[in-house]
Amino acid sequence: MIELRTPREIEQMRPAGAFVAQVLSEVRATTRVGTNLLEIDALVHRMIRQRGAESCYIDYHPSFGAMPFGKVICTSVNDAVLHGLPHDYALRDGDLLSIDLACSVDGWVSDSALSFVVGTPRPGADGESDRKLIEVSERALEAGIAAALPGGKLGDVSAAIADVGHAAGYTINTDFGGHGVGRTMHGEPHVPNDGRRGRGFKLRPGLVIAIEPWFLATTDEIYGDADGWTLRSVDGSRGAHSEHTVAITEDGPLVLTARGGGEA
Repeated sequence: MIELRTPREIEQMRPAGAFVAQVLSEVRATTRVGTNLLEIDALVHRMIRQRGAESCYIDYHPSFGAMPFGKVICTSVNDAVLHGLPHDYALRDGDLLSIDLACSVDGWVSDSALSFVVGTPRPGADGESDRKLIEVSERALEAGIAAALPGGKLGDVSAAIADVGHAAGYTINTDFGGHGVGRTMHGEPHVPNDGRRGRGFKLRPGLVIAIEPWFLATTDEIYGDADGWTLRSVDGSRGAHSEHTVAITEDGPLVLTARGGGEA
């Protein structure tokens, strides 16, 4: 069932969005070469406790997960692009790290993700490929948000994301994408990263969705790691992931997880 939120409820969702944005900004600012993925998880767990928030991940056990997730943030490194399970790994110079976080504050959920290079980018074409992946995922997110207008269709959002990805030369996986957000992390509707304009659910004020483009450098095929969670590219190419929780309002899209720097 697709639920619509009142203007008052959208206001009540703002603290969750602000908290998720704060945590991701803190992780990005403090992550260095040598930082262990388990250190990142411990930092986020500590911030969640201090805020009195709740993790949406730690007990999460959908059909595609081998067991409850058991950690509070997704940390996907290099060829891992989604659902990266934090483990004993010290980040290396030039690693491409994607972090994804969903938390509940006062009963309302927000979900957001970003990708960045740790330390010094790889030299030459490899570094340029990483930069392009991140930049294209961010531009695709911006395009998807801009298309999330009242009176439009869900396909408008999907098509806007795909236009950016395809123009950059990427193929697009639609198995995993955006989703409804509210009292729980994952709800209806599914928001694929490719679609047709003018098709799908009508976008109405009160709809709150996570928009999350993700791309792999040279494939759109993924496989599940032996840890039961982490999704990796089949050819070993790197990936990038960008995500915001967005409320559709009478005045247009409202980004609840904006981290500053010009994000609306």
